[in-house]
Amino acid sequence: MISPITFPLARYRFEWRATSPLSMPDYAGSMLRGAFGHALRQLACMTKQKECDGCPLTASCPYPAIFAPVPPAAHALQKFSQIPVPYIIEPPEWGASQLAEGELFSFHMVLIGRTMKELPLIVLAWRRALARGVGPGDGTAELLRVLHCGHARETEIHNPESGTINPHPQEITFNPAGATPERVSLEFSTPLRLQRNGSALAPHKLDARTLLMALVRRTNLLSEFHAAGPLVEDFPPLLQACSAVEDEKYLVWRDWTRFSSRQQQKMALGGVVGHWRLSGDLAPFMPFLHLGQWLHVGKEAAFGLGKYQLSSQAS
Repeated sequence: MISPITFPLARYRFEWRATSPLSMPDYAGSMLRGAFGHALRQLACMTKQKECDGCPLTASCPYPAIFAPVPPAAHALQKFSQIPVPYIIEPPEWGASQLAEGELFSFHMVLIGRTMKELPLIVLAWRRALARGVGPGDGTAELLRVLHCGHARETEIHNPESGTINPHPQEITFNPAGATPERVSLEFSTPLRLQRNGSALAPHKLDARTLLMALVRRTNLLSEFHAAGPLVEDFPPLLQACSAVEDEKYLVWRDWTRFSSRQQQKMALGGVVGHWRLSGDLAPFMPFLHLGQWLHVGKEAAFGLGKYQLSSQAS
């Protein structure tokens, strides 16, 4: 049997009405993240320095805590150049679109751990970002409402008229009932980028161990740096357990490029999409496979890559 596990996170849907023509690229995750980060910094930054490095308020400022968390100076397992951010932006479904004034659209955002306390600031940053304009032509939009997306239902928790945020669940519990599935399927809807030596792996180079340990590491780091602490202290048994898992891949490569305003160049960020089936002794990994539906997996998860839906078949 698998032990229950509770993780502090919540998924929100932001619903909008375009107030001027708005252009959405094939994949809007990077565009939305850039607009959000810019607005958040303007709201949160007290010193108005160009860079956060050297700022005396870094430790107390919500901007780096949310958008660019500072890695620890020392760590028991490894040295970090960066750590996972405590949010995931889930943009509209793949496909470019042109929204006319008055048209409705939405996207989701997952918040993790202590970042959920900053939800009022995050909502305000989104409102400012889309009021200023995003995408080619700086299309604008107004926020209609924010919903909490729970397991069984979606509940409105905020609208600009009320100005308040209603109480809502801010954790999920994985509490399995019955036998452990002997087979699961992951349906990846946005490109999965599992890397080796700095390059994303093609379908034929991927294996179950790479996927499962990426899920374990990501979940563990998010819990360590943004919640109550690490979930896993002993990794070798999990590495060994990977040998009891087999996989079948029905994955294809999807190309995608984005323009990096920081580096002033286009970046190729393609990855794999499709079905990935796992079978065998999955018990040690089921909590991580379950949580990954909110946390995503792989590189660039912050703007929605590595998103999947999990389905299972009991033994």
